[in-house]
This record gives sequence, structure tokens and C-alpha cells, in this order.
Amino acid sequence: MSPKHVIFKKVSRDKSVAVYMSKRDFVDHCDYVDPVDGVIVLDLVQLKGKKVYVMLSCTFRYGRQDMDVMGVAFKRDLFMVTRQVYPELQDKEKLTHTKIQQKLLRKLGDQAFPFFFEFPDNLPCSVALQPGPSDVGKKCAVEFEVKAFCAENQDEKMDKQSSVRLSIRKIQFSPETSKLVPVAETTFEFLMSEKPLHVKLSMPKETFYHGEPVGVNVEITNSSSRNIKDISLSVEQVTNIVLYSNDKYVKSVAKEETRDSVPSGTSLKKEYTLYPLLAHNKDRRGLALDGRLKHEDTNLASSSIVKQEVLKEVQGMLVFYKIVVRMIASGTIGSSEVSVELPFRLMNPEPAKESDPEDMVFEEFKRVYLKGVVYGDDDESPTEA
Repeated sequence: MSPKHVIFKKVSRDKSVAVYMSKRDFVDHCDYVDPVDGVIVLDLVQLKGKKVYVMLSCTFRYGRQDMDVMGVAFKRDLFMVTRQVYPELQDKEKLTHTKIQQKLLRKLGDQAFPFFFEFPDNLPCSVALQPGPSDVGKKCAVEFEVKAFCAENQDEKMDKQSSVRLSIRKIQFSPETSKLVPVAETTFEFLMSEKPLHVKLSMPKETFYHGEPVGVNVEITNSSSRNIKDISLSVEQVTNIVLYSNDKYVKSVAKEETRDSVPSGTSLKKEYTLYPLLAHNKDRRGLALDGRLKHEDTNLASSSIVKQEVLKEVQGMLVFYKIVVRMIASGTIGSSEVSVELPFRLMNPEPAKESDPEDMVFEEFKRVYLKGVVYGDDDESPTEA
């Protein structure tokens, strides 16, 4: 059976506007970003002479929707552009940029009109902090949205009955595999000990993929007079909210506590494996995700790759990962904890290039929800401030 090209659609409540798109996720390849393209089908009778616009926006939200800074919800539009789709300002051929648009226009008829947007280079990727069970209405997220609406002009208040809102994601895949092998070495000196403790961490590669076990080699040479015990390892996700607040969230997303020990005058060389998975952290407040917790295709947020020419403050939130190895150094005059950190990347792999099948199959725009999740009619749209 030949493969089919899935086309996602969403229709306004009054059936006047229907949006068709071949993607819900758009990839930042570092040197370029996938364009946002699609087709709108209109019911000209329902429009009653109004114009039709499509808007692409990127918004940073921080705090509760109903009350935040001095009683005002904090929301900042990082990017917004609106295009008139109907009546057409140019011929359809000039507005059609992709093969899938051409196929959709042929299939959907004369009342179908194309739209096309390109992302600027400096926008962040989609990321959201997971709220806790008691954080009703709270939100901290970088969100992307496509809106299609009917109005006399683009500044007119949007009528929900004749508009369509679609949450899309801008995501980043791992760049070509780096040959860099991460290594961290530290020497600790203790009071009343003539010789030091030496700890070395190394990983087989810099970038790991979501769902992949993360391996770390630990080498401890204990020449000190202290005994090392209770070695523990943790994968920590660090989220910096660089726009507006400079808050920092540090969350352990995988942990292993051992009874391994390294008595004075001995050494240890051992490989440990950790599993940083969203499935093990569903109830953890403050975790950064690349989507919504209730969607099946959501992961822990990928590591942020900041382009050199882009200001960090524009990124909204930056996400990093590190391995932290902690241990207790105990001696006759007391005990103390020592630790060593090693940063690495956690990302999605670059997907195989899609073929271009002739056949198309239409599906609702909503993402697949986890079993047991109940959602409303318009749940795919982001919460309005």
C-alpha cells in the first residue's frame, strides 16, 4: 500500500473558514527554519463580504492568566505578522510556494487560497514549564500559533465563531553529531590530608536523544585520608527564564543513589546509566517540556542551541542538561559533600527526509492525547490571556 501524505485540518464553528496544513511541527535547522505554509478554504456566503486574514505569532507568557504582575497578566509578543488572504492581493500562483500547496489547491477547488510565512532567525523554540497540580491557570511558555479569521479589517476584534486557532511547535533537532567527548576533572583537597581526591567524569558523546539511556564513566582516585561513600548520580535540567524575571529552575529528571564507596588509598572506575524520561517525571512541577503534558508526542524540553548573533534575552527560556555526581567524604574530623558536574545535550534526532506521496489523507488538527485525558472542543488552542 502506497504511503499517504497526512493533511491536518481545522474548521471554524460557523464553517466559514477551514485551515489545511501538512505540518504541526516546524524544524529549526540552525541555518534555516521550515516555513509555515497551508491553504484556507472559505464559504463566501458565510463571509458576507468580510476579508480573511492569517496571523503567525510567537508569544511568551509568564504567570497566571487572571492576575500576575500588579494584577496584570504578563504576556509579550515576540513576533507577529498578519497577511490578507481574501480578497487576494496577488495571483494564487505568486502566493503558492510549496508542492503541497499546489496539490491542495487542485484538490480543494476555487474557494481555496494559499498562505505562507517565514520565521525570523532570532525566535526561540517551543517550550513550556509543567505546572503543579495546584497551579490552576498558571502558565510559563513560549508558544507559536496560526490564526485565521474574518473581519472588516485586521485590527477588528476577532469573532470566535468565524476564526480558527492552531497551536504549532517550533522545534530543534540535533545538529550533525559532534565528535566532542565531554570530560570533567576535579581535584579536592581536605584539611589534615596530605594528598588529594581526584574525580574524573566522561561521557561517550555530547548529544543524547530523548528516550536514550545516558551513560557516564566515573573514575575516582582517592589518595586522601578520607573515605568516600554514598555516591549518587543525577541528570539535572536547568531552565533559565531570561526574559522578564531571570528565574532559574533546577530539576533532577533521573537519579541513581548507590552504596558504592572508595576507601582511603583506593580507586574506583565504573560506568553508570541514567534514564531521563518524561514518563518518570509526570507529577514534577517546574519541568521544561517541548509541548503539553497531555499530548503523546511531548518530551522533556530539548537543550537550547543559541545562535551567536541572537540575544539570549529574546529566547524567553533557555534549557540545559548536566550530569552531577555527588559523594560524601568522611573523616575523623567530620564529613562533607563534594560534587562534579558535566554538561551534555538532550535532543531529538534529525528525522529521515519524507517522501512526497501523491495521495493525501485528511485528519483533524488535534494531537493524539494520552489515554484517560478529557479535553474540550477548543482545547487545541492556547489559553487566552
